[in-house]
Amino acid sequence: MNLALWIGAGLLAVIALTGGISKTFVPKGKLAAVQGGGWTDDVGVGFVKTLGALELLAAAGLILPAVVDIATVLVPVTAVCWVLLMAGAMITHGRRGESTYVMLNLIYLLLAAFVAWGRFGPGSFTG
Repeated sequence: MNLALWIGAGLLAVIALTGGISKTFVPKGKLAAVQGGGWTDDVGVGFVKTLGALELLAAAGLILPAVVDIATVLVPVTAVCWVLLMAGAMITHGRRGESTYVMLNLIYLLLAAFVAWGRFGPGSFTG
């Protein structure tokens, strides 16, 4: 169970890091031009950059607390926050008729829910 939770958190961290870097450092116009990035036309630059920063924080929050063994409860808390973020992403892509991205975000949401469930419950760091 512990290994599966580490793998899940690691995959989510890579996804969050990749998305966070692109949203934080790639110009909004370039993001809008890539497949699945059209939603950025509907929001301001500040919103996109804020999402990027949140994703960078999520990448750190999914891994670092467990690695340094400080405030390990932040791992499942971060996973719950990722579930909420993915719910918002699913709504956004759903409104745009982008069913492929809705399904992709659903997979990320389910993986985050698994990490949250496991780290709050049977695979917690305190048990």
